[in-house]
Amino acid sequence: MEAYLDNAATTRCCGRAQKIVQKTMDLAYGNPSSLHTKGVEAEKYVKDAASAIAKTLKVSDREIYFTSGGTESNNFALIGAAMANRRAGNRLVTTQVEHASVLNTMAYLEGQGFEVLYLPVDRDGVVCLDALRDAVDAQTILVSIMQVNNEIGSIEPVAQAASIVHEKNPKALFHTDAVQAYGKMQIRPKKEGIDLLSASGHKIHGPKGVGFLYVKEKTKLNPIIFGGGQQHGLRSGTQNVPGIAGLGEAALEAYENLEAKTARLYALKEYFCREAGKLDGVFINGKTGRGGAAHIVSLSFRGIRSEVLLHALEADGIYVSAGSACSSNHRRVSPTLRAIRMEEDLRESVLRFSFSTDTKQDEITYTIEKLAEILPGLRRYARR
Repeated sequence: MEAYLDNAATTRCCGRAQKIVQKTMDLAYGNPSSLHTKGVEAEKYVKDAASAIAKTLKVSDREIYFTSGGTESNNFALIGAAMANRRAGNRLVTTQVEHASVLNTMAYLEGQGFEVLYLPVDRDGVVCLDALRDAVDAQTILVSIMQVNNEIGSIEPVAQAASIVHEKNPKALFHTDAVQAYGKMQIRPKKEGIDLLSASGHKIHGPKGVGFLYVKEKTKLNPIIFGGGQQHGLRSGTQNVPGIAGLGEAALEAYENLEAKTARLYALKEYFCREAGKLDGVFINGKTGRGGAAHIVSLSFRGIRSEVLLHALEADGIYVSAGSACSSNHRRVSPTLRAIRMEEDLRESVLRFSFSTDTKQDEITYTIEKLAEILPGLRRYARR
């Protein structure tokens, strides 16, 4: 049996997305910037996708900018906003538990002379709003707080945070990395005070290599990619028409019957946490139940290294991540696990199990059964 429980890393492309990707590759192969019929035909797919995504967020089509994925969207938002608003101030604020594409971009901006403040979080990975209130001042031009943590599934109080930011400094911009939230929860940027929002296609059963950045109308943003001036001059380069079309279809499908899908995912999560919690030496990281994201469960296995258990599970057809896919390849200590003050020995034993609408109950049951078989043997081996 196979149990694919690494959906926070990437999801399987849904049938609707696959179909339109193939169709555009076969038929709408023109350059969307070309003025002839083939170009206009390709451009229509781009416009339709922008419209589909805009409807899911209740925003304007013109506020959607297509990118190569979440990493570019985050770079575009942070560097673009910081450089465009530098005359207004020099302070940037983020949290200690952001994705590497935010933390590393902030480190780059520090090297460019910006002051960056990193907000602390509690044991569940939720940002301290009092610290945010203290951090935002007249020199603050941008605050970036993710919507859902990619490692332990913490849901950040984004609307409250944005309200604090705009109350303390109405000119400051608020960005959220919604890569693990978009398509899995309702997001209303206008109501929630979000000026910039990043998302990625392959996290919502769309193609890899495509994402988008929502940019609130009249937000000052500098381009970070220069060329032919596509996308209102803010993001040059020929658009990835098949990828964009696939993303549009995946977005529409993600938001169909969202409540029922979410309830089902929470039921799977609660069952998994309950059964995993019965196993010896297993600890749940972050909030369980509806306190955290429906699709992410982080577990620590005392006395067993993450990579050892990951490959033991893989041998039985179970696929998971060691912490998060982006950080596990580099064998570095996760900033998130440090920030939540996890015991040092448990940091080396974290696995992330992540679900999608494709995940079945028997995959969860199979995984629990295999963990119960594998863990005692691995611990005996580790003690030798």
